[in-house]
Amino acid sequence: MAPGSALIPRLMDLSPGTEALRYCFALPAHPESVAGARELTRARMDAWKLGRDTGDAAVLIVSELVTNAVVHTASTRVVCELSRLGRRLRIAVQDQGHQPGGPRLRRSSDDEHGRGLLLVDAMSSAWGSHDAGNASGRIVWAELAPDPEQPSGTEQPC
Repeated sequence: MAPGSALIPRLMDLSPGTEALRYCFALPAHPESVAGARELTRARMDAWKLGRDTGDAAVLIVSELVTNAVVHTASTRVVCELSRLGRRLRIAVQDQGHQPGGPRLRRSSDDEHGRGLLLVDAMSSAWGSHDAGNASGRIVWAELAPDPEQPSGTEQPC
């Protein structure tokens, strides 16, 4: 992606020795694509060695955000971007069209639907949404802090 066209802004200034990585994929906005998004996320989490808890949380968050984009928008494709700064992970999912008001937590849902953002809220250190900057579309993002049991520093060799 060209500078300034990324789904999310730069997270912060990089200190010497801090590693920053980005991985982006686009999928058709079909229910079958949710499984593909989980597989792509799991593979990237394993490659980045962020730890099992962070990887599991990332896969679940991507699954929920992609599902919401597929179910609640008129999109033909969904774009997901995973950004790593050190061991911190940021997930952003962009759709092509959204309903006014953006995503909302449903704390009183009695059915099996509507709880995805509650999971995102519980598992992430922060999350939110904003307009994508084009005529339509929204970006929903979540950030995960590193697993506390993982050593700090750069990636470990294979």
